Amino acid sequence: MNNLLLLIVCFVIGMLLHRYKRMPVNTPAVLNTFIIHVSFPALILFSVHSMKISGHIGLMAAMAWICFALSAGFFRLVGRRLNLPRPTEGALILTGGLCNTSYVGLPMIEAYYGHQGLATGIIVDQLGSFLVLSTLGITFAGIYSTGRPGIAEMARRIFLFPPFIALVIALLLIPAVYPEWFTVMLKRLGDTLAPLALLSVGFQLRLGHLAGNVRNLTLGLVFKLLLIPLVMYLLYVPLLGAHGQAIQITLFESAMPPMITAAILATEHDLDPPLATLMVAVGLVISFFTLTAWWWVMQGI
Repeated sequence: MNNLLLLIVCFVIGMLLHRYKRMPVNTPAVLNTFIIHVSFPALILFSVHSMKISGHIGLMAAMAWICFALSAGFFRLVGRRLNLPRPTEGALILTGGLCNTSYVGLPMIEAYYGHQGLATGIIVDQLGSFLVLSTLGITFAGIYSTGRPGIAEMARRIFLFPPFIALVIALLLIPAVYPEWFTVMLKRLGDTLAPLALLSVGFQLRLGHLAGNVRNLTLGLVFKLLLIPLVMYLLYVPLLGAHGQAIQITLFESAMPPMITAAILATEHDLDPPLATLMVAVGLVISFFTLTAWWWVMQGI
């Protein structure tokens, strides 16, 4: 639970630094740039290299892709019905469809399922969430921020996205043996992602933004924290007949709050930054209660 405590402390520190004006207003932009170009790629290079493949891998990896597809379809439909601005629709797709399977997911898995459950969580995160963020995430961010870029432009955005480049390199380097100094360096750089990301989110949080975002925030969090895990449960268990702890953990990961990096990506593309930040911040707090409920439901799988 120390990792969870670290997330909460960094989030509160971010709020206090803004409240007492101890850091410049462009602090989130600086932190986000470091995260995208240094922390996130380092974490990918470190984590993918030690990834182990086990059973149910198809269903584990598919979860994140299905969640994003459901989010894109749902919020596209709702966006039309409610006449939502394109930036708002894009922010909801990104934060509603990308689960925090790493910086909240892994500590929660260890807390509820023990250290042995982390292998499943890493597969879900690396083959699911990381790939979805690096491909569909950056593609949708580009579409909603610039209109409809051509295939060449979308390909350029994807292939030049630092985490995607790191993912390709990491996969190519799996057979290689990292020098010890390189492994230590990657781990230390990767460890900066969670605290810096929560610091950035806390710094950007404005409680005054709640007034104009209650409807959209409620819609996004009900979808992310309740509807998505329910649909995934019905799909995997009654329909596909999947069982076992690996499936429990995969479904548990689908109930995680919005991914921090998804909010950073939305902010970088000017997709309703206040709403994206609220989705992560409020979703993180509420998820401490909803995850307990989902863990109880999934015990029978």
